[in-house]
Amino acid sequence: MSTDPSTSPALGLARAGEEPPSDEVPKADPAPAPSPSPWASLRPLVLRLHFYAGVFVAPFLLIAAVTGFLYAGAFQAERLVYAHEMTVAKVGDTKLPISQQVTAARKAHPEGTVSAVRPSPEDDATTRVLLAGVKGIDPDHTLAVFVDPYTGKVRGALEQYGSTGALPLRTWIDEFHRDLHLGDTGRLYSEFAASWLWVIAGGGLVLWFSRRRALRKVRGTSGRRRTLGLHGTVGVWAAAGFVFLSATGLTWSTYAGANIDTLRTSLGQATPSVSSAAGGDHAGHGAAASSGDAEHGVGLDKVLAAARSEGLTDPVEIVPPADAESAYVVKQVQRSWPEKQDSVAVDPATGEVTDVLRFADYPLLAKLTRWGIDLHTGILFGLVNQIALMALALSLVLLIVWGYRMWWQRGRGSSFGRPIPRGAWQQVPPQILVPCVAATAVLGYFVPLLGIPLAGFLVADVVLGEIAHRRRQGAAEAAVK
Repeated sequence: MSTDPSTSPALGLARAGEEPPSDEVPKADPAPAPSPSPWASLRPLVLRLHFYAGVFVAPFLLIAAVTGFLYAGAFQAERLVYAHEMTVAKVGDTKLPISQQVTAARKAHPEGTVSAVRPSPEDDATTRVLLAGVKGIDPDHTLAVFVDPYTGKVRGALEQYGSTGALPLRTWIDEFHRDLHLGDTGRLYSEFAASWLWVIAGGGLVLWFSRRRALRKVRGTSGRRRTLGLHGTVGVWAAAGFVFLSATGLTWSTYAGANIDTLRTSLGQATPSVSSAAGGDHAGHGAAASSGDAEHGVGLDKVLAAARSEGLTDPVEIVPPADAESAYVVKQVQRSWPEKQDSVAVDPATGEVTDVLRFADYPLLAKLTRWGIDLHTGILFGLVNQIALMALALSLVLLIVWGYRMWWQRGRGSSFGRPIPRGAWQQVPPQILVPCVAATAVLGYFVPLLGIPLAGFLVADVVLGEIAHRRRQGAAEAAVK
């Protein structure tokens, strides 16, 4: 293309010796600057949120990751530490009736009351007789008496917690992970971590895929860029797992969990339970006793036989009647895949089944909640599940270490680096900013330990920005004088 101005149509000059109409050469109109894409204006805000959330929430996530790693391994450790109590010395030919096994347990431990019985679910497993109200045992726990189902010999007694039958080692790690052994107040730490984990993971995922492909490479890089590559690569692979852990962890948290339960109930998706009311005119006839034993009415053996007739296979738990108007409840307690969660109520006077509840009939959200919790705790798929959880926990620890290292490298290795500049929200168009603010407000209401800290961060950010602005203004006025 010619660059001679005398032949350039853009300049409007005459050809063949013609004079231009004036001495002023007209200029072409400058091309309008392209308007930034919505993502280009939103990215700095996501980057700032990811940075600050990572810096301040990371210590809580680190504790959750380390304790979660330990909990995932606690199932296998429990089998080794308590092998004597959990297994029989020798597998026999015939198991004793449940009533005889309970009698043996009560003879060795007459204290408290029988709250439940878990018959031996496998050939080499002991039967657990659970006692409530035992002196020296946490009121929320039970004393599990382990009975050899073939000989009736008591092989030991240990404190037990929860529906999964956690023994002292796993219980200690579980409570450490859940509340740092600080009770209800300590549970706020884990809810805080779960509330922010999905935000940090989601923000990092968006930032990673918004970078040019060449900037995502790890091989052949060094310094901060290599740390960023490692941080981003591991984060991308683990992000889905983090979001899952966050969502399922919130389902049984203090505040967000209560909101989730309320929402599920309003949608008719609450977890159902079998009716424990004794049916017919026989209700109350010999249904309850004051001895603290489990033998009421027709007795444990006939109750278990009635449950078996309804297809309730091992493992099961038999819960004695709570009072004279209540029935026995027999429920399956297998929470590994495929789950066994059916339950029946049995009239203690007649031995007839008065109510049946199948897991297949649970509402969808109730099933998803059950599966999610069991997957979160490493039960659903056994050892494979537990190894996957340990890998996720280790990934989170590495991401936190790399994240702080990047912050240090941002300051050139001499001090922690510069923060991401404030004011990123001002670059976001109103048509994007307003819906984002509205969605964040609704989400913050249902997840308070996300909403309250975020509101506090915004207030602090505005205050610090105003202070910095006034300082600059004062310095400028002093310089003028």
